Amino acid sequence: MLMKKRTFTKEEKLRIIKESLENGVTATCEKYGIYAASYYSWKSKLDQMGLEGFEHGMTPEHLKRIRQLEKENVLLKQLLAEKELEGKLKSELLKKQYALEKRRR
Repeated sequence: MLMKKRTFTKEEKLRIIKESLENGVTATCEKYGIYAASYYSWKSKLDQMGLEGFEHGMTPEHLKRIRQLEKENVLLKQLLAEKELEGKLKSELLKKQYALEKRRR
C-alpha cells in the first residue's frame, strides 16, 4: 500500500503518539496513514529529547550543544552584570573621595 507523503505538526505528532497508547500502534498508524517506522521515530525523539525533539533537524547532539550554549550565555551575562556593578561602585567611590578632598581644601 503506497502512502501519500504528508508532514505533521508537532501537535499532531503528540496527538498520534497519545492516541496510539490508547488504541494501539497499528490501528493508529493505519488511521493516519503513517508507517510504523515513522511513529517509532517520533516516539524515540520524544522519549530522548522531549518536545524539542520534534523541531526540524534537531538531534540529541544539537540539543546538548544548545543547552551548553544557553548555560554559557547565562554565565557571561552574570559576569557582565558584575563588572558593570563593580565599575559603578568604583566611580561612586572616586566621586566621594574627590568631594572629600575638595572640602578639605
